[in-house]
Amino acid sequence: MHARAEHSVAIAPGLLAGFDAILDVRSPAEYAEDHLPGAENAPVLEDAERARVGTLYRASPFEARKLGAALVARNIARHLETRFAARPRTWRPLVYCWRGGKRSAAMAHVLREVGWDAKTLAGGYKAWRRYVVARLAALPARFRFRVVHGMTGAGKSRLLEALVRAGAQVLDLEALAEHRGSVLGELPGRAQPSQKAFETRLLVALEALDPAREVFLEAESRRIGRVQLPEALVARMRDAECVLLETAREARVALLMDDYRHFFADPTALAAQLDGLARLHGRARVAEWKALAARGEWRALVARLLEEHYDPAYRRSSQAHYARLGKARRLAIDSAEPAAFAAAAEELAREARATV
Repeated sequence: MHARAEHSVAIAPGLLAGFDAILDVRSPAEYAEDHLPGAENAPVLEDAERARVGTLYRASPFEARKLGAALVARNIARHLETRFAARPRTWRPLVYCWRGGKRSAAMAHVLREVGWDAKTLAGGYKAWRRYVVARLAALPARFRFRVVHGMTGAGKSRLLEALVRAGAQVLDLEALAEHRGSVLGELPGRAQPSQKAFETRLLVALEALDPAREVFLEAESRRIGRVQLPEALVARMRDAECVLLETAREARVALLMDDYRHFFADPTALAAQLDGLARLHGRARVAEWKALAARGEWRALVARLLEEHYDPAYRRSSQAHYARLGKARRLAIDSAEPAAFAAAAEELAREARATV
């Protein structure tokens, strides 16, 4: 059962703003991997139910459809009695499933029978994914980026935060990826999004930007933790104008001490992360770093990581990939205090306003 054409709408920019709610009727596991921006999960089949129907379908499609219909009917009834009970007569939801088929059609049909103007998304989530991929291939070309560089611990993320407060436009890729981008970049208690969810977040962030204004973002490799940047964005970043933070060594150590403080409470987790560097630096050097951690000599450990791992890696990668880095606008940061980054951000924000 597919929705009739008059009850179905196609993905287009601005479409989602025309509805009071976006209902993702796929299973919770499908929803958790990725979903349309602002969508709420109202599954017509729970994860175990979907697996049960799928298993039965291989033996008897008819029996599977009969079981699926009963389960879907019960779940829709439950949503009507709970989740949707207080929705007004004028409520206008958009409903989608995996590919705009039976699950969304069943939910939307019942909602329309109640009296709500429910529409289904033509092509379902698969159409959304095609839209995301196509938009991410095209959108980066519309923007004038200015890429913030600096060695690990230079305070690039802090500068971006200060730029937001100064009124500049910022695309914070590490915030979207929930990872700081380095080998010790995992954020405590926060899992990274799936690749698909990251791309959805990135699209939403890009579509909120004004192409007439400069956009600041941090220099990144192709991957941030486990997620990968779209090729069109990488290419645009690597051809962009650059800002280079030249942060004093002691300030860098202080900033990284703050970033890594969660590791200080869990040396075992830190040791596991450091083991991942043995291929690059050898087990003897990694053992020395782990010994510093075991003794609680955090400042010495951070200083050695900067000198022996992060700084050489930065020099190799940034110069090779960012053609305009040699002509970067240089900013000296002599302190780890917020005021130092606020002053630098105000300076950059004034320059950005002058170029509009």
